[in-house]
Amino acid sequence: MAPVLDLRNLVKHYPGKDCPGHRAVDGISITLQRGRFYSLLGPSGCGKTTTLRMIGGFEPPTSGEIWLNGAMVNPLPPHQRDVSTVFQSYALFPHLTALENVAFGLRERRAPDALARAQEALERVQLTTKAASKPAQLSGGERQRVALARSLVLQPQLLLLDEPLAALDPNLRRQMRAELKALQRGTGITFLFITHDREEALSLSDHVAVMNAGRLEQIATPQQAYQQPATRFVAGFLGPVNWFGPAGVRPERTRIHTVRPGDSARAATVESLLFFGNGQHIHALLPDSSRITVEVSAAEARFTEGQSIWVDWDPAHEMHLPA
Repeated sequence: MAPVLDLRNLVKHYPGKDCPGHRAVDGISITLQRGRFYSLLGPSGCGKTTTLRMIGGFEPPTSGEIWLNGAMVNPLPPHQRDVSTVFQSYALFPHLTALENVAFGLRERRAPDALARAQEALERVQLTTKAASKPAQLSGGERQRVALARSLVLQPQLLLLDEPLAALDPNLRRQMRAELKALQRGTGITFLFITHDREEALSLSDHVAVMNAGRLEQIATPQQAYQQPATRFVAGFLGPVNWFGPAGVRPERTRIHTVRPGDSARAATVESLLFFGNGQHIHALLPDSSRITVEVSAAEARFTEGQSIWVDWDPAHEMHLPA
């Protein structure tokens, strides 16, 4: 069976009037298998939203090919691709009710059971009591659920999500992560989630694709990308890294002591402490003026600013990546 999506050396170049221009996407290739949750992760301006727009048919590629369900779709407009998109703004029709918004795409396709299927979709996102409400009468989380239901009701082969949680408050974002994952598992639709939030990508995804400056740096499971990053950029973007010469060690893998535990331990001085509920980050200064972070549990949070400490780590937890 063909993969649901296959990008082949995809390029998007925006020419400049008096300059060479900007290559937003620089030859990325990626294959998405069916029924999985993928995240395209990277900083603002890395090309991830441009990639999503090319997949959805909203932006033509400069070169390269987009294959959906075994067919090359470069010339096809959005409505002729078996893809649905949830935009960051949700793009709901303000004059329609939640039910009418969800049913809109089905009615455009002249589905005879549009309202019944829309009602089922609202049930899936737990919004049946809001069916008659218009977008202005809904909370941010409810509007997001309506946008999701409107896309899911079309039963696309691929659902594109363009940072759909960005406008929500932190508590609601955490709640919606769990709901998104449950929706993907329940529907079996392939999700491609666009985000700059590493916590979202790592917690939601079966596979994470990390982009930087238009290029794809690594695609792997969240555990592989975090523990075995392919580049220093991936290592640093997915979380803090302490660099001891060529060896990189995550803060949670860096051990801290008040007495030197062995010849390999490094001396350091506590500069500052950051408490975050169930643990603490200890920011320390090494003799060569480089700075490191050590993560300890709340039970181990017994250090003070200015205190002399020793740090070491298990060599098995080292990351060796070219600068």
